[in-house]
Amino acid sequence: MQKVIRLGYVGAGFMAQKVHLPNFTNLPGCQVIALAEARPKLGEMVAKRFGIPKVYRYHTELIADPEVDAVAVSAHFAAQGEIARDALLAGKPVFVEKPMAVSVEQAERILEASRKTGAPLMVAYMKRYDAGYELAKEFVARFRQSGELGRITLVRVHYFGGDWICGLDTPFVSTDEPVPQPPFIKPSWLPDEHVQRYIGFMQQYVHAFNFVRWLLDAGDNAQIVWVDLDEDGYTGVVVLRVAGVRVVLETGSIRHHRWDEHTQVYFERGWVHMWSPPLLLRNQPAEVEVYIGGDRHEYLRPLPKERWSWSYKREAEHFIRCLQTGEPFRSPGEDALTDTRLCEEVYKRWLKLES
Repeated sequence: MQKVIRLGYVGAGFMAQKVHLPNFTNLPGCQVIALAEARPKLGEMVAKRFGIPKVYRYHTELIADPEVDAVAVSAHFAAQGEIARDALLAGKPVFVEKPMAVSVEQAERILEASRKTGAPLMVAYMKRYDAGYELAKEFVARFRQSGELGRITLVRVHYFGGDWICGLDTPFVSTDEPVPQPPFIKPSWLPDEHVQRYIGFMQQYVHAFNFVRWLLDAGDNAQIVWVDLDEDGYTGVVVLRVAGVRVVLETGSIRHHRWDEHTQVYFERGWVHMWSPPLLLRNQPAEVEVYIGGDRHEYLRPLPKERWSWSYKREAEHFIRCLQTGEPFRSPGEDALTDTRLCEEVYKRWLKLES
């Protein structure tokens, strides 16, 4: 029998209540034994709802609990990186929401903590755990290896968003307690007046950078080539080279009843096209279309084996399984450092701090 992982969870906000705690508390290989929340009343309410026996006010208390095998964190973007670092320094494996850090400096401090104790860090990039995207990646790899569709000429990522909650009706409780103020952490070169714009861009498009690197098996082989953003620092076009492939990222927002995000990998004689589901729409993986041109013309609409699955649940399962078996994470912290770097490079170019 596999060892049951005793998990401590830090944070009792939206993502904790709507997504991660329902998933982790229902995994057979996981037992959530502790919750840390800076708002005492909220912590007690959420712990009671999910049957979590121990409640702490401070994450340091939870991390110090010898019965906690691993720690999962969802908090403010700047705060969760510091919490993750504290847990790693204590030798606890960590599952943390994206982005892992709001600056390269913060990311490097987190990774240094992981290296110091050997405790691994997984960054919750849920797109890498979407069964539809897994299938699309298999097709892209097959066509690249066989050459049957020629070379890749372009990857287009259109990412405008929309209704990401999609009516998810998981109960959510709140209190009148003040929300804890996060630490003020930012890239050292970034003027204070642009911090909120930068965080807004980063928390959305760090997903795109991570996903396309994974799709093309690029590792850290990714560079920003050209940036054209509006004054909002959010809407526009970013051009990258990822493993030698030109990638165009279209950024913006739209009031849409679903989720307006799709990625298309163009070959000389066909394509692989993917549509992302609304993020919190349960049991709906990405849709995939394969077009095979050349001597024959054929459209395929393949379905993944796990046709009714949710990427958020699958990433939680992956984290627990890796801790049980020792296999490496699909989205480790070392890899996520590259996404932080790319976000910084975009803003340096937008602010004309880098040519």
